Amino acid sequence: MRAMHGLTLAFITLALAGAMVRQWLLGRQVDAVRAHRESVPAPFSSNITLTDHQRAADFTVAHARLSYIDIIVGTLLLLALTVGGGIDAIDRMWGQAGWNSLWQGAAVIASVVVLMSVVGLPLSVWRTFRIEGRFGFNRTTPALYVADLFKGLLLGVLLGGPLLLAILWLMEHAGTAWWIVAWGIWVAFTLLVTWAWPTFIAPLFNKFEPLADAALRLRVEALLTRCGFKAKGVFVMDGSRRSSHGNAYFTGLGRNKRIVFFDTLIERLKHEEIEAVLAHELGHFRLHHVRKRLVVSLVMSFAGLALLGQLASWPVFFHALGVTTQSSHAALLLFMLATPVATFFLTPLGAWWSRRHEFEADHFASTQAAPLDLAEALVKLYRDNASTLTPDPAYAAFYYSHPPALARIGRLKALTGARP
Repeated sequence: MRAMHGLTLAFITLALAGAMVRQWLLGRQVDAVRAHRESVPAPFSSNITLTDHQRAADFTVAHARLSYIDIIVGTLLLLALTVGGGIDAIDRMWGQAGWNSLWQGAAVIASVVVLMSVVGLPLSVWRTFRIEGRFGFNRTTPALYVADLFKGLLLGVLLGGPLLLAILWLMEHAGTAWWIVAWGIWVAFTLLVTWAWPTFIAPLFNKFEPLADAALRLRVEALLTRCGFKAKGVFVMDGSRRSSHGNAYFTGLGRNKRIVFFDTLIERLKHEEIEAVLAHELGHFRLHHVRKRLVVSLVMSFAGLALLGQLASWPVFFHALGVTTQSSHAALLLFMLATPVATFFLTPLGAWWSRRHEFEADHFASTQAAPLDLAEALVKLYRDNASTLTPDPAYAAFYYSHPPALARIGRLKALTGARP
């Protein structure tokens, strides 16, 4: 009983501590943004108006307020499902159906996933139609929003269903080394989805047209040649169908890689600025950032499955987290819910590594395009996406996957010898 009580107490403490830290960081972010709302940082004063700067501040605060609610709801739901006995109740309910353990397990996990999605749906709707709409970003219609939900659900069933059933079967029939085979299946699944995404999955949600601008296409193709990047095409995505935010990325695996520009990005940036943005994205490729992140992800999944293999045979793990009947599906579900709680305080490490990669990609871009073109492009994206220029340092260090605007633009200007 002491061990059970100790693990339960540790889980609750970590969950509540994580929620309080997130709330505290949000408070710091709101205070920092409000404190600088009335003046544009000097390095941006010639490119961003006070009106645009205040709009970005208000947009950041609006999202933060919704995040306060999201944290509270998410934490309460997590505790209700685990130590509150929610998973146990759902398991007993499906147990009355008389199905075998494999199908019962899949039904329990699917029920929890659906429940969490339904609880989060009002916040998602508010974020899309209220906040994004209020600041002029949302272009998603209710019909399109619902269609996206059903497409996502269908993909989850078609792709995630077989994977889930395979892992549950292995947990029950493959002995103590089940997790090694499961990891191999997970690796194959990850690579398959990454390869298939640009050609078969993404087109279910957006239209992708070959880049029609001949002059820009020649500039892009020359850059790809210089960087040694072989893509299956350069495409423009109808991002404006859902939002006015702009972006660019490359996706896919092997010979199935694609360069993708949002149509909103094409509309706002000059050709040389688009080239500089693409050079940054190609920097991630040439510096093997994508490969490194994939390797780390696979190593972490290997370690995670190995740990799950141990916890699945440990009765205390189940009892401490509110489950009375030990089962493979309960072990998998509890692990999925408990892992983010246990790893939350490692978030700054991942964010720091990502920011380091962004700086490295910026430096690479400066060797293939003009640094000032990339700086100008980023300033336009900050302005048009209403990104705050004055984040709280602690919040940025904890969460930001990209360097704060002042630091990033300052480094780019320093590469040209200009004063930041």
